[in-house]
Amino acid sequence: MSRRLPPLYALRAFEAAARYSSFTRAAEELSITQSAVSRHIRTLEEHFACRLFQRNGRNLQLTESARLLLPGIREGFGALERACNTLRAEDDVLRMKAPSTLTMRWLLARLSRFRHLQKGNEVQLTSAWMDVDSVDFNQEPFDCAVLLSNGHFPPDWEASYLFSEWLIPVGAPTLLNEQPWDAERLAGVELLHPTPDRRDWRSWLERMGLSERISLKGGQVFDTLELGMIAAARGYGVSMGDLLMVAEDVAQGRLSLPWPTAVDSGEKYYLVWPKTRPGGERLRRLSDFLQGEVAAMVLPEVQRLG
Repeated sequence: MSRRLPPLYALRAFEAAARYSSFTRAAEELSITQSAVSRHIRTLEEHFACRLFQRNGRNLQLTESARLLLPGIREGFGALERACNTLRAEDDVLRMKAPSTLTMRWLLARLSRFRHLQKGNEVQLTSAWMDVDSVDFNQEPFDCAVLLSNGHFPPDWEASYLFSEWLIPVGAPTLLNEQPWDAERLAGVELLHPTPDRRDWRSWLERMGLSERISLKGGQVFDTLELGMIAAARGYGVSMGDLLMVAEDVAQGRLSLPWPTAVDSGEKYYLVWPKTRPGGERLRRLSDFLQGEVAAMVLPEVQRLG
């Protein structure tokens, strides 16, 4: 039977290239070169005696043969992943995915404390940039994830609420030593945008009734809250931050809240995991611990608009 199947690594390269419509991004995920992905695809095309991809200008498209092959390949890798997870979950390692800013600003320190207090319960954390937080437990090697979400999860997931996202302007500490902040002053400073679509500032300004007075045009654009907050702390402008994630920096004088009004974004952070995944008791202990960490935090005293 094995002689009738193409190499597993070639099938993995095909699945990744099909998912991204890109040999380059497939190579990045698999930690191989783009030419290696191309060779793997050629191996499959020779095995099946048909083309799997065709280029239309700069776009990479699946052929009809590839579209017939892909669902079975994905189902097969999903089955392999689930089979491996059955044994892998017997060890003491929980594999977690989390957004990069949350990791640096809050989660990393809490997981370090969890490992110290809960001997034998190791958490292996993967920090990932995600424009929209997501995880695919069938395709990605994680037991759990912390996601910013509206709370609409698949029915076969467990979801444990951690905290809500409260958006608030942040800047260098020196900003508090000058005149009080109002719309005119805010309109005159450099707005730092931690999201390419500027959605965080847009949400805050709309809730504050300032959309007509403050322009979203111009200003440096980043792709994470973390970069925006670092730039703000160094005096390059005013960024949008998350109230809980800036609490420690504000308390230690590394950041200031020039306009101390926080707006509820409508999204919340959750710890999520598949209901059928082994290790549920350890995940519930982790959930209880993280919820306790949130409850113990002292947040800056600001006005909140829900």
